[in-house]
Amino acid sequence: MASKKKPGTRAVVEKQRTIQREQDAKDRSKAKGKPRKSPMQAGHHEEPRNPLPQQHLRKPGIEAEMELRPRFRAPDYRGSGKLQGMTALITGGDSGIGRSVAVLFAREGADVAIVYLDEHEDAKETHKHVQNEGQRCLLIAGDVRDAAFCRKAVQKTVKTFGRLDLLVNNAAFQMHAAGIEDLSDERLELTLQTNIGGYFRMTRAALPHLKEGASIINTGSVTGLEGSGHLLDYASTKGAIHAFTKSLASNLLPKGIRVNAVAPGPVWTPLNPADQQPEQIAHFGEKTDMGRPAQPEELSPAYVFLAAPCCSSYITGIVLPVTGSVGAI
Repeated sequence: MASKKKPGTRAVVEKQRTIQREQDAKDRSKAKGKPRKSPMQAGHHEEPRNPLPQQHLRKPGIEAEMELRPRFRAPDYRGSGKLQGMTALITGGDSGIGRSVAVLFAREGADVAIVYLDEHEDAKETHKHVQNEGQRCLLIAGDVRDAAFCRKAVQKTVKTFGRLDLLVNNAAFQMHAAGIEDLSDERLELTLQTNIGGYFRMTRAALPHLKEGASIINTGSVTGLEGSGHLLDYASTKGAIHAFTKSLASNLLPKGIRVNAVAPGPVWTPLNPADQQPEQIAHFGEKTDMGRPAQPEELSPAYVFLAAPCCSSYITGIVLPVTGSVGAI
């Protein structure tokens, strides 16, 4: 025999169904003519939004050739001497995130050595902006895959500035592929040896000159957190960088040297127009929760935070996601 419902339960059922009908009606109303997602702007001024210029750059990608120049100056950021008297070496510092980090490090009082491949025009522009912040800047061209070059770059930095306090491993090679069968051994070697091998070599060269209180910051990626179907080799190196960061942080604890990483989401730099096709670049970053790519000036303060002992002396071994999306890790 079926049990009878207790008195009052029918009223509860009807109340639930009434709420359901009301919500269904609201959902149908919202579905009609649903507005296009508006990119989120959370800063003091509006950053560029999509569609972005449909442009394809030749490798390695020259920022000076971009139709829409990345914003790197961070005009609202005020320096306060957080890195006063320090020296930083930044790989891939000629453009993109590296350029913006160089400018803000200088604004905080650090001299900066810029390591880059051969993008001389971009490097000179970065040099100018570092000097405009009142600090010295050293340009060093070469390939981070070469251990001898890494040693020479560090030696030249120390000889010029007398010390080395901050290392930012940031140089990278990225090229999409439809599948793993498109990744030749030569191409795989280029990605691996630039993106993770270069980090190992530059760190190894810098370590004898880093003293207690020094800091190493590695550039990871959201692709290292989530993977990427069309960036198999690149995403794999970024995942390796995250593991390298945590492992090196543990290894260097006795020396008092902190090691951290920043994992950016899509950022408007030469790296991506030099990878994707023009029609894809127009929609770059749209899939983030914020609906747009970041500008370099939105990433660089995170590097200052991790570099400055006054901000992060109790932080080591973290991967800080700056992705424009909720739930990055």
